[in-house]
Order: sequence, then C-alpha cells, then structure tokens
Amino acid sequence: MRKILAPLALLLAAATPAHAQVEGATEADAILQDFTFATGEKLPELKLHYTTLGTPQRDEAGNITNAVMILHGTGGTGKQFFQPQFATELFGLGQPLDTAKYYVILPDNIGHGGSAKPSDGLRMKFPRYDYADMVAAQHRLLTEKLGVKRLKLILGTSMGCMHAFVWGETYPGFAERLAPFACLPVEIAGENRLWRTLSIDAIKADPLWQDGNYSEPPAAGLRTAASLSMIAGANPYALQAQYPTREAAEKYKDEAFARTSGRNDANDTIYQLESSRTYNPWADLEKITVPVLWINSADDFINPPLYGITEKAAPRMKRARFILIPATPETKGHSTHTWAKFWKDDLAKLMAEHP
Repeated sequence: MRKILAPLALLLAAATPAHAQVEGATEADAILQDFTFATGEKLPELKLHYTTLGTPQRDEAGNITNAVMILHGTGGTGKQFFQPQFATELFGLGQPLDTAKYYVILPDNIGHGGSAKPSDGLRMKFPRYDYADMVAAQHRLLTEKLGVKRLKLILGTSMGCMHAFVWGETYPGFAERLAPFACLPVEIAGENRLWRTLSIDAIKADPLWQDGNYSEPPAAGLRTAASLSMIAGANPYALQAQYPTREAAEKYKDEAFARTSGRNDANDTIYQLESSRTYNPWADLEKITVPVLWINSADDFINPPLYGITEKAAPRMKRARFILIPATPETKGHSTHTWAKFWKDDLAKLMAEHP
C-alpha cells in the first residue's frame, strides 16, 4: 500500500511546478559526532544532508564572506527552493541571491529529506528533536563542516521562519540579516497547535500504526493528516476563484492527493509536527538587533493577521520591518513565502542595507 503525504510543505507544493535544475548545485552529507539533544538523548553520529549553490569567497584571514543559508518548512527539504517560483526569481544573474555572488547553503533539517530521521531505522526510538536541536545542528554544519563563521543572511520559510527567530536569539549577530517569512515569534498554540496535534492523533489512532512499528503505512491516519494540511495551507480566495463549483473543487482535491502520495513516512510526520512543541522566542526578541525583514501574508490560515502579535513583536526588534502581503486570488496562502515575486524587491532592499 502506498504511503500518503502528510507534511505541510510537500502538500503545499502539490499545486506548484516541479523542481527546477539549478546549475552548479552540489549535495553532500555532514556527520556530526556525539550530538546531544535538548531532551538529553544522544546519537554518536547525526547525519545532515545539504545542498550548496555558488562558491565561497574568503577574506585575507581565510574567512568565508558571502554565505547565505535558506531554511525550509515542515516536511520540506533544501531542494524545495529549486522550484521555479523561488529559484528563477532569486538565484540568477543580478537577482537578490545571485549565486555568482553568494554561497547559498540549503540544509535538510533533522528529520527531513536526506538527513537523519526516524524512518532510517529507529522509528519512535529516534531522539525527540525540537527546533533548538535543529538550529544547533545547523550551527555545527556551518562552523564545523563548512567553515562558515558568519552569514550574510538567514532566510527561513514557515518552520524555517521560526528557526530564523531562534537563530537571532541563540547566536546574535551570526547572521547579518534575518528574513523570516510566514510565522509568528510566539509559542505554537491555539489553532496552529490544534491542527498539528489533530494530525498526530489521527496517525496514532490508525490501527495500522502499531506504536510506530507498522509493516504497512497507516493510510487512513495519514490521509486525515494530509486533509488538515491542505486546509491549513490553502488560500480560500484563490480556491473559490479557481474552483468555483463542487465538481472543480473535488477534482482539484483528488489530483492534489494523487500527486503527493507516497512521499513520506508516518513516524517522520509525527516527529516533524511535534518538533515545534518547545518553540517560544517571545521573551528574548530584544536580543535581535540585526536588520530583519519579516513578512506574513493576510491569507495565511496558520498565522492570521488579526491576533495583534506582529504589532507588539516588531517594535521589540531594533531594526525589524514587518510587511503583511494583502490577500488576493493570486497569493498562495501560507505558501506565499516561497513565491518570490511577492517579496523579492523587499529582499533586495534588505541585502543592500548595511548590517
């Protein structure tokens, strides 16, 4: 039986073009020795897969001076940024993240893509990683394996957006600029926590899950989780405009599921959704003093604009600029974060700003 997709980032990609082939991309694995998680659990080796674009440039002391890191969302990978709506807008000659100028680092975070994850064999015995662990692993990848001591930019989308806030507080000034897109700097609570836990509960309630020791995928649980992700990632304005009849809407739903079947593992999905459980940068936002371009979209189901959180949070960061992209039939709901046409000009201004 085929596995059914649950993670948000991959489901959102269902309606987008396939990955582009970005010229000069290089993939590799970094093995981090003796990795200790926030829970106290340990792995003697932790594998992080990553992709790079461009070439490192060094100053007279040998330090890399042009590194940029881009962080993916829940269920995604570094190569999700090869999609044309992102790559063709940002990585070309003269564009904001021109790979002839910048050394771009695209990690697969713990539990995702080619990096270490429960489905590699440990299943539910895999350490219960959280966002702090993921950021610590990113830091070790940069400093121990790639020799990067400073970044020109961290750009993060969705989960990566939250990682950018964690970076700004945990390693102040390591990144000269932060671009968190599609998140809030508060504990995952309310509706955001509900859809995550409902998805986890659905998988665990499937009799085939068997405490994570399944011999065939718990398809019913995964389908429920995928359904919740579809709603969480949707732009209702666009869906109404593009699929204005019952028949059209149901046809779209069936096609989206068909395109994304078999892409992930149930235990991986549980860990990915649960890894946000300890995230809460609210108390230390004042530690973030570098230029920040923080962008949300008004049609984001997961991070709606009426909470009043952004109005309180942005002034607490010394050089933060918050932008809310208005909802239209052309915006992409939560996944507006990876359609660079909506924000690339603002990113170019951020890169031109002196750190």
